[in-house]
Amino acid sequence: MAKAKSKDRRPPVAVAHVFLRATDIHAAADWLETVGMRSIFNGDEVAVLELRGGTHAVVLPTRRKPRKGTEAPFDLMVDDLAATRRAFAAKGLQPGRIRKGRIHDTFDVVGPDGYVFAITSSHAGRRAV
Repeated sequence: MAKAKSKDRRPPVAVAHVFLRATDIHAAADWLETVGMRSIFNGDEVAVLELRGGTHAVVLPTRRKPRKGTEAPFDLMVDDLAATRRAFAAKGLQPGRIRKGRIHDTFDVVGPDGYVFAITSSHAGRRAV
């Protein structure tokens, strides 16, 4: 694949869509907005929210809730983990404690239908993403 000549230093590909099944699409979309996603569409059969970089989180219906403690099908990455944790606490989201890791520091927060979302520190450094 030929690399286009430009000053854009981002990688040439991105994740297009991630999916979340939810028993209440509107409640799930509201929660995803609360944690920082931008609403694109919120209908009765599907909701679409946008993350940084243009990835879309697509919320689709399901009749079954996951087992308690089930990890969400994707995690979220933020630039300032401690500030994000404080902001989530202020919003009443009850974030867990920050755990130090080799690559990422992480805290968990319970989201729609009881999914456990890992919120991780960024490792992009000064690279454009």
